[in-house]
Amino acid sequence: MRDRILKAATHLFAKQGFDGTSLSEIASAVEIKKPSLLYHFRSKAELRVAVLASMLDHFKAVLPELLAAAASQEQLASVLRALVGFFRADRDRARLLLREALDRPEELRGLVHEHVTPWVRMVEERIRQGQADGSIHAHADPAAYCVHAIQLVVGGLASADSLGVLLDDDPEAAEARLTEELLRMLHRGLYRPGAEGERPPGGE
Repeated sequence: MRDRILKAATHLFAKQGFDGTSLSEIASAVEIKKPSLLYHFRSKAELRVAVLASMLDHFKAVLPELLAAAASQEQLASVLRALVGFFRADRDRARLLLREALDRPEELRGLVHEHVTPWVRMVEERIRQGQADGSIHAHADPAAYCVHAIQLVVGGLASADSLGVLLDDDPEAAEARLTEELLRMLHRGLYRPGAEGERPPGGE
């Protein structure tokens, strides 16, 4: 039930905003009464923090496994695929983060610092290793790259429904094209031409 509440709250907060969504609406979406919702989350503010924390915490658990499972030249590609895949699987996640970044930047900043910093530091270290072995551009700024990668993924997928129309394609095909090009851009921005592992993730 807790997971169902979090999913419904993610959708409604992304669609209507935190202020425009009531606990009663969220309870109705999961077919329970408001007092039952309050048994799991004592307030709407607590529910909002739980929604964001569950999203931002995802890669804390997943990232070490990704890095351990992949060969060195495939580690960053695996991370990029996982990052895009997580937000593409449920674009309400991207929409909500974008809305929160605009509506409550100070509050979101604290959550991002707490939940995202540890896994970003891990990715930065892998980028520095690639710079040391010559496969990644020496002038790349690891921390700034991570921030831009997150911005591109979140902003790109949050706005795909609207801006995808410019591709003159059906929505599903447009999303696939946007995703492939996003991965290519993120990958090419790191790897030197001809370097081992420079092939874009998902590419041939």
